[in-house]
Amino acid sequence: MSTITKLHAREVLDSRGNPTVEVELSTENGAFRAIVPSGASTGKREACEKRDGDASRYLGKGVQEAVYAVKTQLNQALTGKNVMEQRALDELMVKLDGTDNKSNFGANAILGVSMAISKAAAVNAGVPLYQYIAQLCGNEHLKLPVPCFNVINGGSHAGNALPFQEYMIAPVGAKDFSEAMRMGCEIYHKLKSMVKKKYGQDAVNVGDEGGFAPPIAGKGGEEPLQLLVEAIKEAGYEGKVKICMDCAASEMWNEEARQYDLTFKGDTRTLVSGKELSEMYVSWTEKYPFISIEDPFGEDDWDSWPLLTQALKGKAQVVGDDLTVTNMKCIKQAIEKGSCNALLLKINQIGTITEAIDAAKLVKENGWQVMVSHRSGETEDTYIADLAVGLGAGQIKTGAPCRGERTAKYNQLLRIEEMLGAKAEYGWGFN
Repeated sequence: MSTITKLHAREVLDSRGNPTVEVELSTENGAFRAIVPSGASTGKREACEKRDGDASRYLGKGVQEAVYAVKTQLNQALTGKNVMEQRALDELMVKLDGTDNKSNFGANAILGVSMAISKAAAVNAGVPLYQYIAQLCGNEHLKLPVPCFNVINGGSHAGNALPFQEYMIAPVGAKDFSEAMRMGCEIYHKLKSMVKKKYGQDAVNVGDEGGFAPPIAGKGGEEPLQLLVEAIKEAGYEGKVKICMDCAASEMWNEEARQYDLTFKGDTRTLVSGKELSEMYVSWTEKYPFISIEDPFGEDDWDSWPLLTQALKGKAQVVGDDLTVTNMKCIKQAIEKGSCNALLLKINQIGTITEAIDAAKLVKENGWQVMVSHRSGETEDTYIADLAVGLGAGQIKTGAPCRGERTAKYNQLLRIEEMLGAKAEYGWGFN
């Protein structure tokens, strides 16, 4: 019942209207599908997302080559194998690919198969996917994560002048996940009314991840923080909701000047050093209820990271994304340098479920936190909801409470909470 009888794949669309890979794995128990997400703001050390490059199809973004790899080489190699051997199958695919960054088959091909294997294995084991993932990583502590709602957008995700990519709210003071969802939604709608009143109807059009992108001047980046504090207060949740940011600072890095450009999306330059940027972040954590700052510096600015992590110790976590790319080698380097104390875990950055689990276990052993994350090009696949619970991570970011591909994950977490019943624990971070 656990033997793979066929691997199939097809080209489907993600939430930005770009092609992505859907894998369909068959066993005697049925067919199991998995759809791979895609990022816009990507770290240069991420595993290779294979695109066809044929300008006559989807502006070069087709994934027929990755689909072909699943239907041929991977199908041939995995047919007859046991889905209960997740690690062995993931390692086999990596070995067959034969490259450091999975550029032969494409991480988008390998990951789709890896996800589908675990889905099939969970059914074969007779347990929900989150429970099976917990078994894979040896975790006995299931936990509903605190949702970090991306409600104001800037950076490469928005057409406004804001240099920083995401401003998020995290209902850490909710009694359970259901209440956290209600709090997030109510704040989101309060914020929408405020943004509409202050900036006009066009300002409440939503971006790729469901957040608003009001026409705020870029230079400082502080105005959205003031809006969030006001919206939280208006909704009646002051003291119960914290603020998170994804600065995506690699986007701001000016290689020629070796500094950060706070107006990189405009015609003029506003250059600041890593030290000046760090001082800005520290001042914000003193004024606003921060709990998390992601990618505060560029992926190669190793010197700036440890200073901020130390300065914010006990106040807010510093999360590595472009710096660490869910890659064991990069994570080990960050641990040695004391660069950050939390990992943004994106399964398509590394390309297999086994490697993603190994990354989470490594950072947990070293006292870090894990925030499980979506990508800006998402799908209706809810895999990361189960992953967050199975890992017991206690943190997830998967956009605003808006847009179907985002709410699909939140709705799955609501289902999981219901399934767990009295055993459903909610809270920030690992226990």
